[in-house]
Amino acid sequence: MSLKPLGDRVVLKPIEAETKTDSGIVLPGKEKEKPQQAEILEVGPGGVVDGKEIKMEVKKGQKVIYSKYAGTEIELDDKEKVIIVRQSDILAVIE
Repeated sequence: MSLKPLGDRVVLKPIEAETKTDSGIVLPGKEKEKPQQAEILEVGPGGVVDGKEIKMEVKKGQKVIYSKYAGTEIELDDKEKVIIVRQSDILAVIE
């Protein structure tokens, strides 16, 4: 299944948080936290959303940081989890 977001929505694939340091120390509790970094899989067309003109400023393939409790989590056919968020829920682009 593929997703085509509408309006100002963006489909994100979460980047798993590191559970171990480079030296091999296991970080407890890290896996319980919701990751806030993701890669953009698809971007909606933008346009007029809620009466306001929205220009999409993010692109497919960029890595971003998004708001902790934002979006809707969806599980695709191949058990891959993605999150659909509004562009305004994206806080920064990682360069």
